Amino acid sequence: MPLDNPFYTAEIHGDYEMHSIGRFELEDGGVIPNLELAVATYGTLNEDKSNAILIPTFFSGTHQLWHMAYIGEGRALDPNKYFIIVINQIGNGLSTSPHTTDDASIAMSRFPDVRIGDDVRAQEQLLREKFGIEELFAVVGASMGAQQTLEWAVRFPDKVKRAAPIAGTAQNTPHDFLFTQTLIDAITSDPGFDGGEYSSHVDVADGLRRHADIWAVMGLSTEFWRTEFWRDIPAPEGMEWNTAEEFRDGFLRPTFGSLDPNSLLVQAWKWQRGDVARNTDGDLAVALGRVTARVFVMPIDEDMFFPPRDCEKEQALIPNSELRVLNSIGGHFGLFGFEAEYFEQVDRHLGELFAS
Repeated sequence: MPLDNPFYTAEIHGDYEMHSIGRFELEDGGVIPNLELAVATYGTLNEDKSNAILIPTFFSGTHQLWHMAYIGEGRALDPNKYFIIVINQIGNGLSTSPHTTDDASIAMSRFPDVRIGDDVRAQEQLLREKFGIEELFAVVGASMGAQQTLEWAVRFPDKVKRAAPIAGTAQNTPHDFLFTQTLIDAITSDPGFDGGEYSSHVDVADGLRRHADIWAVMGLSTEFWRTEFWRDIPAPEGMEWNTAEEFRDGFLRPTFGSLDPNSLLVQAWKWQRGDVARNTDGDLAVALGRVTARVFVMPIDEDMFFPPRDCEKEQALIPNSELRVLNSIGGHFGLFGFEAEYFEQVDRHLGELFAS
């Protein structure tokens, strides 16, 4: 029986539709008997289906942030010009996930391993079968969404005309693998996790709190904390933060404390193993050499997960690509748009990419 978690609702995340693509065989041998993807769309698909932009979601995220912060009239992601499809990744709490499925064979700890490539194959199938979309004007994704964006450009080069991976890499690094493992261990070491068979996410409150504290260290930059930039971030009504600890307790801990532990683990496992070279015998240059899309690789300068130097090395292997570094004191969490200047940069770069 699915677990009740009020976080994973349209009231929290905004409207979306569930689309089934049926039985779905996974790259690591598992099967999801009936894969359902949560999809939010903005704008109208034109007659020749040439204005479709796909946005895959990032770790722990949904379509919500894209709708609230990146998509809008007059923005680069303008629903008056484009048909924007945000597809929630497998296991993110809205699409088929360990705690939402009513199929006992894959519920909770029995949920199969999912790869970035599985998400991309599922998205391609949905776009083709549901919307009749065979080619994408662009794919835009951040963090784990950037991993999916690059997988799209490599796996389906004839289907992607433009790609913008933001704050993410094509091949996960050893450092990132180890970092993500600490996020996993923070959850699984909680006795309330019970091998993935907890009765509620609140049973794993201590593990989720430790998980959030690791994000506080690595998700936000050292400059964010040194300059006390958190003071400029409005606190929710009835709350205030006057110390770094109060910001952590009022912002980060509640955010991650609302999430489902198994959902986070499914996403973390595939994040660790993101690698576009899996299908080219490990040769990253060969994999990225397949790309025919116009690509803007867009790392964030203070990001400690996906630093610009890692992204730049990959960008050099992608034909017809450019490196466009984004500035944000927020580090990886600059993706949340703590500064108006961040969105101005994103819109400027995406606007130029879309005009190419």
